[in-house]
Amino acid sequence: MSLKDLVREAFAPSGVLSRAVEEFKSRDGQTDMAMAIAHTIDEGGVLVVEAGTGIGKTFSYLVPVLLSGTRVLLSTATKTLQDQLFGRDLPLLIKALGLPVRTALLKGRASYLCPQRLEVARQQAHFENRVTLRTLAKIEEWALLTRSGDLAELPGLDERSPVIPLVTSSRDNCLGSQCPHLRACHVNQARREALAADVVVVNHHLFFADLAVRESGMAELLPTVRTVIFDEAHQLNETGVQFLGQQLTTGQLFDFARDLLACGLQHARGLADWQTLAGDAERAARDLRLVVGRTGPGARLRWVGAAPEQLSLPEWQEALGEVHAACARAAQALSTLSEMAPDLLRLSERVAGLIERLGLFSQPCASESVRWLDVGTQLSLVESPLDIADMVRTRLTTPADAQGSQRSWIFTSATLGADARLRWFTESCGLEDAEILKIGSPFDYAAQAALYVPRHLSKPSDPAHSAQVAHFVAGAAAAIGGRTLVLTTTLRALQAISEALQRQFPDVQGLQILVQGQQPKRQLMERFRLGAQDGGAGCVLVASASFWEGVDIPGDALQLVVIDKLPFPPPNDPLVEARSNRLEAMGRSVFNDYYMPEAAIALKQGAGRLIRRESDRGILVVCDTRLAVMGYGRRLLAALPPMRRISSEEEFAEALQALTRTSTTDPSWP
Repeated sequence: MSLKDLVREAFAPSGVLSRAVEEFKSRDGQTDMAMAIAHTIDEGGVLVVEAGTGIGKTFSYLVPVLLSGTRVLLSTATKTLQDQLFGRDLPLLIKALGLPVRTALLKGRASYLCPQRLEVARQQAHFENRVTLRTLAKIEEWALLTRSGDLAELPGLDERSPVIPLVTSSRDNCLGSQCPHLRACHVNQARREALAADVVVVNHHLFFADLAVRESGMAELLPTVRTVIFDEAHQLNETGVQFLGQQLTTGQLFDFARDLLACGLQHARGLADWQTLAGDAERAARDLRLVVGRTGPGARLRWVGAAPEQLSLPEWQEALGEVHAACARAAQALSTLSEMAPDLLRLSERVAGLIERLGLFSQPCASESVRWLDVGTQLSLVESPLDIADMVRTRLTTPADAQGSQRSWIFTSATLGADARLRWFTESCGLEDAEILKIGSPFDYAAQAALYVPRHLSKPSDPAHSAQVAHFVAGAAAAIGGRTLVLTTTLRALQAISEALQRQFPDVQGLQILVQGQQPKRQLMERFRLGAQDGGAGCVLVASASFWEGVDIPGDALQLVVIDKLPFPPPNDPLVEARSNRLEAMGRSVFNDYYMPEAAIALKQGAGRLIRRESDRGILVVCDTRLAVMGYGRRLLAALPPMRRISSEEEFAEALQALTRTSTTDPSWP
């Protein structure tokens, strides 16, 4: 029986999936996607699939690859989906299909406990913060029990904890084959298991990071797999450009100074002035940050000349020179002592890498790349390609591998473009010649959802806009008892709207206002899902950035999604500007070919948070009158699911009341 026949039989209404998987429901779109993937696996080549929300795309790609018997690499955008695939979906389908398949989960170094780093942290534990000490003790207890070393297993560990960098390794500080704990290394163990597995689950960050630096992960793994699948592929380009360029951060310099002092005193005390060397490196890094001054966190400074914009050229060059001099002095001290211990040898290699990157940023930017300065609590000097298209064409989707066998490449997401050829995705990823498949959502959006554009709000450019949005949200959320997600396009709007709502609803009354950044994302989502259950207050979650996608809250917990304004790219962003300039040089329309597709994709992602199941009901509000009155609004509306339109404040109030009058599973909801 052919692979297509096996797949068709598995997805049939009376097939193995309907018998063995309780939540399975046969859908034509899901079967069509699975059949297309089966064809690509058989024939090789590249397939790009946009599968609308609710299709069940995970089963659509997992079933064909499992039945094919080929070695498979699955890459996702987030570690959350990675864990879901490995811990839930794969075991479920492997059992249902009765297949002897070995699976492996492979993450980046920062996800695994490093026994060597834990030992060093324990020996040098001089933390004044009791929370940090308790966290370290908790990790030590867990280290005795864990087999995988994956920190995601440790309950209650905040992913933002400052302890994590102390007990995990990086490419910079890993001792490699010289490590005294090499046999117990969880990273190496995970890689060994990946090389022996039939199905390996990775994430986009790891895929590109390993590909960029040629570490012993993807470089060994990729040539051995027959099929590669990228889920959440819409994030592929932005993830890839992070790793295909060059980056130097003040955080790396601080980490080096800390490790230089600790290792120098431990292995070569008295043979060099480690206090002064480390202090010089730390001071130079701090002075480099001070040159930038009070530029707001999250800013990106354009860097087209010898120094980033807004900065004094002499001051910048002097500060960069001091960093180089401090690193050079450390390198000189380490050069004569590095053979004394593996730690010192690795430090010598690290500082050589820092000096090399400092040299790169002292030279003009490479052609076809863009350079900028990321400003936060630390500085990041970044040089990046404009997209991953060239890398994909030359290093990934080549016609055949060294043995002549045709590899299959499958890219899928719910949002990949607004046109038939999905150009927003395929052009940036070098996949213009790929086979394209678009499958619509099975949801009845006209019955399940409504769209409202409040005409009484001012334009987003008005300074009063955020306050008006907050006032609008307060009234709507109070009417339905919370159950509201507010998505903002900027951190400034996030702060303004959340502060106004918190003044409106103090913790002791009414609704609880949850704000991105105040707690880990996982905790915010858990609290929001609980809503007003068990006597708790209803919730309004105000968020930006990562909450526009990957948030799955089905049922009554979320019934109102409010977007503060149309998510056009910021025109003063250096990467956006460089991409715009390239399009202009090609004679293309920057607005039509870049700004509009970017806004359409982001708007569709945000809207996708509202309806997650066939039984969901809710309202999407876009607080930007341009969607209703500007000519380009029609193109953006066409990118959204076909929701019914609400045209007045009175109709919106009635729709809110309907959400409170009836169960959201009631098909009579208007």
